[in-house]
Amino acid sequence: MKWQGRRGSSNIEDRRRSGGRGGLAAGGGGIGVLAIVVIGYFLGVDLTPILGASGGGGIQTGSYEPTEADERAAEFVSVTLADTEEVWAQIFQQELGQTYTPAVLVLFKGATQSGCGGASAQTGPFYCPLDKKVYLDTDFFTTMERQLGAQGDFAAAYVVAHEIGHHVQDELGILSEAQRGSQQGADSNAVRVELQADCFSGVWARYAQERFGSLEQGDIEEALNAAQQIGDDTLQQESSGVVRPETFTHGTSEQRQRWFYAGYESGDIGQCDTFNTRQL
Repeated sequence: MKWQGRRGSSNIEDRRRSGGRGGLAAGGGGIGVLAIVVIGYFLGVDLTPILGASGGGGIQTGSYEPTEADERAAEFVSVTLADTEEVWAQIFQQELGQTYTPAVLVLFKGATQSGCGGASAQTGPFYCPLDKKVYLDTDFFTTMERQLGAQGDFAAAYVVAHEIGHHVQDELGILSEAQRGSQQGADSNAVRVELQADCFSGVWARYAQERFGSLEQGDIEEALNAAQQIGDDTLQQESSGVVRPETFTHGTSEQRQRWFYAGYESGDIGQCDTFNTRQL
């Protein structure tokens, strides 16, 4: 992905140096973690099957000075976020006749607080509709590469675009409607919300290529591989060896790949209606 030297977003809230400002106690969980796991199931990249099984990473407290790799990841996220802002502003204006209000993306290290409860590295990236912010510990990109087998900068861009896809759903009133239905199971509203966010991220990728020429050979394959690695069935198989469709919250690997590609191939948000399709 071609991103170096390009405009970054001003909608970044960097909490990394605060050592998890307002965060969780080291090794602790409590109500904050429970709250965010619930919201993470619905609006994030749920890592509990993998990190929960292995004990996860430690929760950092105290001061922290970002490394060179951390700063590079933050710059990458800022540029990707800026791209999503321009693309969705264009789509909202030209196709929907509306004004897009960007989300704020919170960078944190170890743990922090969100409008939806406490956030930690174990919960994975997520969108909180209560404060309209995306929460991301950039260590997740390392987890993607080393534990999930999802390498490449466009795999990381896909994750950012997916979470912004939830914000788009929120802006369009989709989330408030979807949350009234079932939140678990292969045919649940939770799965439909996640697959639509995958499709929206594919639409973004198509526009990003046409508008910025930012995609390079192999980028779409990186995104598809990331979608493969974070499907419910793949994560459950890796963690316990048992796949339980009745507990799905995000969709299978095949579904996540297919809906992302549907958005990318069409470049049309009208092709992302996961709520009125017979075949997810």
